[in-house]
Amino acid sequence: MTNYSIEEKDSFSVLGIGTELKSHYTDFAGINKEKMDFWKAIKEDGTFETLKSVASNDYVFAVNEAVNNKMMYYAGVLAEKSMPEATRMIQFPQGEYVVVRGEAQTSEELSNMLTGIAFGQVLGEAKEVAYVGGPNATVEMGERNGLVFGEMWIPVVRK
Repeated sequence: MTNYSIEEKDSFSVLGIGTELKSHYTDFAGINKEKMDFWKAIKEDGTFETLKSVASNDYVFAVNEAVNNKMMYYAGVLAEKSMPEATRMIQFPQGEYVVVRGEAQTSEELSNMLTGIAFGQVLGEAKEVAYVGGPNATVEMGERNGLVFGEMWIPVVRK
């Protein structure tokens, strides 16, 4: 049994800078490459630092969301205000969330690992709830003992 919990969360909004993922939804290598290229680009051009400057805490969100039949991917933060570079204010509903915790060497490894565990194992094991769509996110929460730690948050409903 994979280590996960089901937690109640208040609604919240993530200010995001996004990109459309063009790879087929089953092409995990292609999707991961697109995500890594996106992060590299926004870190190199300073956009990510600008986004972090309006954050209300240190959490960094990597959000997956279907918008108008497109696979969208966002780098995001919890923020009280917007900024011109932002492409979307992503609304997460109040309710129950499957939460998977982990730690890894890098942000990318953490995100890939948590996503794989959550969608590859946990959602199949959590028989009392179902993911019915909506945004989901990996949340990088900090570093300890040389590792990046965080959680995957997936909104679910009771079956």
